[in-house]
Amino acid sequence: MNKEDNDYYYYVARVNIKKYRKLKGYIAQELADKTGLTHQFIRDLESLKITRRPRLDTLVNIANALNVDIKDLLDDKDIKE
Repeated sequence: MNKEDNDYYYYVARVNIKKYRKLKGYIAQELADKTGLTHQFIRDLESLKITRRPRLDTLVNIANALNVDIKDLLDDKDIKE
């Protein structure tokens, strides 16, 4: 996947959500509880086999729950293409 791909930054956000969730020591259910989203939504979002395109307000909600800036979720410096 490359930066010209329409789904690139969705992919980046999904990878980073999982990374920051694990860094915080949260299980998927805890993140779901903190965001008001379902456990299944979080699991699907983090699954790289399922294409999920979260809305911007959902990404902001998740970033707030993880106590990170939305820019951190879209940062691709550690993403391997």
